[in-house]
Amino acid sequence: MSQQTDPSTADAGQHVLTHVTNRIGFIELERPQALNALSTSMVRAMQAALDAWRDDPEVLAVLVYTRHPRAFCAGGDIRFLYESYRAGDQAGIDTFFIEEYRLNHTIFSYPKPYIALMNGVVMGGGMGISQGAHRTGGLRVVDGTTRMAMPETRIGLFPDVGMGWFLARTPGALGRYLAVTGETLDAASALYAGLADVAIDSSVDGNAHAALLDALQTEPFMAGDDIVKCIRRAPQSEALGRESAEVAACALAVARTWIDRHFSRPTVAEILASLTAAQREAKGAEGEWAEQIVGVLHERSPLSMAVSLEVVSRAEGSMADVLRRDLDLTRSSFAQGDVVEGIRARIIDKDNHPRWHFARIEDVPPAEVEAMFRSPWSITEHPLRALSG
Repeated sequence: MSQQTDPSTADAGQHVLTHVTNRIGFIELERPQALNALSTSMVRAMQAALDAWRDDPEVLAVLVYTRHPRAFCAGGDIRFLYESYRAGDQAGIDTFFIEEYRLNHTIFSYPKPYIALMNGVVMGGGMGISQGAHRTGGLRVVDGTTRMAMPETRIGLFPDVGMGWFLARTPGALGRYLAVTGETLDAASALYAGLADVAIDSSVDGNAHAALLDALQTEPFMAGDDIVKCIRRAPQSEALGRESAEVAACALAVARTWIDRHFSRPTVAEILASLTAAQREAKGAEGEWAEQIVGVLHERSPLSMAVSLEVVSRAEGSMADVLRRDLDLTRSSFAQGDVVEGIRARIIDKDNHPRWHFARIEDVPPAEVEAMFRSPWSITEHPLRALSG
């Protein structure tokens, strides 16, 4: 498979390994030094594999995974995006997001079961190459090491890669909460939120992923559904449902009533006011939780939180519409938003003192939020105009 060079990585052939074994297309992420952060060339390598396997009768299903325990995929290569911005390379930034979002849509609409084994850190772009599995008849598989999040408001961005679509379809106000706070979910909370389908009990077998991969490469399969069933019935797999004791006791379930009460408010300013009142008036666990979340909100970009809440609110349409809107927002986030400063403070200089455009969420004018959603392209010129569904 031919690869194209990306300024942010030496060779995608070293970072994305693809092969077909036992009628399964395997995509292995192999960039551990960057926690498998996606570069443009890695996105292209994944896209090329999926395109090649789409109509290949010898490929029944696709599985994406990594052999490295720390991270499935920590997101996109934001250091590369920051350096591209500083160099005035808008084309490089646009190219990354256009091709990443096309890949997200390819996964979402793939005609064969797509399976994602999500161990370790699964954030940002890692969610984009895994969540679509649910729509293909495939699986989103988590384990005891999984740490899942869309922490974009911490760097002044928003939950992109089509995640607004998924967050808008979580129970109650969970999607609004996760978009604004960027809080991290463990396996049980991911199952509770409907962002995972199957859990692997890594306590039964410390090498659960390797055992599962071995089974997938040796058991005979006649259809894609057989591969999905194999994973569900594997000795390491646990069919944890919303009613299971572990899921019912997860952190997200415990806080669910509070999340719905506060994050159902229409604006971030009203959410913050509600939480502040609970911090002051509520007794016991809710007051402590409210205090913690108030602290989280004070660390995030006020403009980014307001935009992120709108991203979820506006995600009732198709995935294609959501991804087009995401691309529009990448332009405004770099041009007039907080993402450059957020990356500088959190990733580059690591001083953790970003100077946001607005110091307080109460200071963010609705007109500024609305301006972030204006597309720089006409409908007929939009780079993602061909996406459908």
